[in-house]
Amino acid sequence: MNNKTLIENLRCIPDFPKKGINFRDVTTLYKNAECVQIMLDELEAYYKDKGITKIVGIESRGFIMASALAGRMKCGIVMARKPGKLPATVIKESFSKEYGVDTIEMHIDSIDENDVVLIHDDLLATGGTAKAAYDLVQHFHPKKVYMNFIIEIKDEGLHGRDVFKGIDLTTLVTI
Repeated sequence: MNNKTLIENLRCIPDFPKKGINFRDVTTLYKNAECVQIMLDELEAYYKDKGITKIVGIESRGFIMASALAGRMKCGIVMARKPGKLPATVIKESFSKEYGVDTIEMHIDSIDENDVVLIHDDLLATGGTAKAAYDLVQHFHPKKVYMNFIIEIKDEGLHGRDVFKGIDLTTLVTI
């Protein structure tokens, strides 16, 4: 999709959170009303006829666009959160990161086999967190699962998309 306005408004912060990483800061997109509308319009146009019933937002920046899009598409939102943040019974999935192991959780009653699910997050880099969210969603045996990210980073030798072979995956901006 690579909308010119989105690309022009995306901030890059070198050496954050550690030396050698060029952090892509989506907050500059969220603070710009035109960018928010562009993102919502593009996402809605792509997913409006897919029968989406639930959007899974991945903690925490994934919650923002997932919530806005769920409102537009009149579907539910499910949160994939860090451990200990959800109050009811959860299922969990652990995953490796470049600097350790992390876990995400979802309520056990979040999704059912009749749902068509869109998993959304702000950034696809290595794919670890998103793959854990995808694996969590698969525990519920939904009818169909789609994945979306605002930004996909490829320019630093990252191949997060490779983790999701055969899955309908879209991004708004590829770097």
